[in-house]
Amino acid sequence: MKFICIGRNYAEHAKELNNAVPTEPVIFFKPETALLIGKQPFFYPEFSKDIHYECEIVVRVNRLGKNIQKQFANRYYDEVGLGIDFTARDLQNHLKEKGLPWEKAKGFDGSAVLGKFVKVDSLKNKENIEFQLLKNGSIVQSGFSKDMIFDIDAIIEHVSQFVTLKIGDVIFTGTPAGVGPIAVGDKLEGLLEGSPNFSLMIK
Repeated sequence: MKFICIGRNYAEHAKELNNAVPTEPVIFFKPETALLIGKQPFFYPEFSKDIHYECEIVVRVNRLGKNIQKQFANRYYDEVGLGIDFTARDLQNHLKEKGLPWEKAKGFDGSAVLGKFVKVDSLKNKENIEFQLLKNGSIVQSGFSKDMIFDIDAIIEHVSQFVTLKIGDVIFTGTPAGVGPIAVGDKLEGLLEGSPNFSLMIK
């Protein structure tokens, strides 16, 4: 299993980090060890003092595919859920200033949170999926899939030009505006169309 992640896929999020709005999907990867297993808490790592949450719609691939055309992309997934792409923002900014790759700011152990996957056909509005992230009971991020710069099918088409998609691969589709720091003691909760999808404590 691999984690394929799309950056800067909501215009307002790109602007809040002073990044240019991309003209093609920005791709990065997380290793399998990034997965936060089960209902374990997230333990704040010693190498960063500025970990940020980034809540995203995630897609689970259900068939092998390469060079997939957009019109056929919906055949390669039938489940979506929510996840968090934890980012060591201080480390990322330091690496970006030097023009270096920033995977270690994104791919560290425990940096990929996955909630429950649900069937796409069970969603109230699969053409415009709504989701929220709550921190300590207050909404900090709210997004709709229609606001993506590149929709799920376009992402699959683009990514599959470069890497073969395999059954069980997970695609993080990008985060809306509202990202921010976490602290020990925080509780994060993801809502998919108003229903609880994940709950996580920071320790």
